Amino acid sequence: MTQITKSDASLALPRILCLHGGGTSADIFMLQCRGIIKRLENTFRFVFVNAPFLSKPHPAIVPYFGDHGPFYRWLRWDGDQQQDEDAANKVLNELKKAMREDEGRGEWVAILGFSQGAKIAASVLWAQEKVPGGEGPFKFGVIMAGRAPIVVLDPEGKMPHVPHTADIGQMSTEFSDWAPNNQGEHALSIPTLHVHGLQDPAMDMHRKMADDYCKDGTARSIEWDGGHRLPIMPKDVDDVAQQMLALAKETGVL
Repeated sequence: MTQITKSDASLALPRILCLHGGGTSADIFMLQCRGIIKRLENTFRFVFVNAPFLSKPHPAIVPYFGDHGPFYRWLRWDGDQQQDEDAANKVLNELKKAMREDEGRGEWVAILGFSQGAKIAASVLWAQEKVPGGEGPFKFGVIMAGRAPIVVLDPEGKMPHVPHTADIGQMSTEFSDWAPNNQGEHALSIPTLHVHGLQDPAMDMHRKMADDYCKDGTARSIEWDGGHRLPIMPKDVDDVAQQMLALAKETGVL
């Protein structure tokens, strides 16, 4: 677990839990988020957490971060990766540990993720809302290049099967029970900001997360001219930061 802001001034700020993509790490994601952090470091404390499973590096990051291991994953993205029957519990425990050990005193207000981390972030919000006893602190989520569907994080099996949701052990290529719309228990109603790159090969799946897995009026989207990565151009980063501030105000965080 890595805290981005080292000064005492950040300790009392509202906190955002940040989840990296598959085949990367908390430290790498901290670097990838530096533009957003720079704009919001006086408003939020960003806390980065490693996924529970070791992984080979994602091919897209090797030219830039190939020597910055170890690397981690939240979900299986390769058929060679072993399925873990206790995966949901391990994911939730890793998040709880990071939240428990962070030195900040501010309220936990949001969860932010990229790619695999975005799917898990949306799924954490869904579990907070839907799973009995799953009440949690998060008021909103930032879902960056997060593809549908929602993954059920219910290690104690408190819920019956919900159509159009996935098991955490499934790879995306194995899933076929797609939601036709956002009417049903599969859809999330905690407010979310979705950030999509228009050149991302999985753009349709990112839009599907926002359109069919979030209730009407709860999801807003920013679409920018880029691929499967975080926005880096000043205007795009400014747009993300401004929408995060707007969500924080609308949800009573600020």
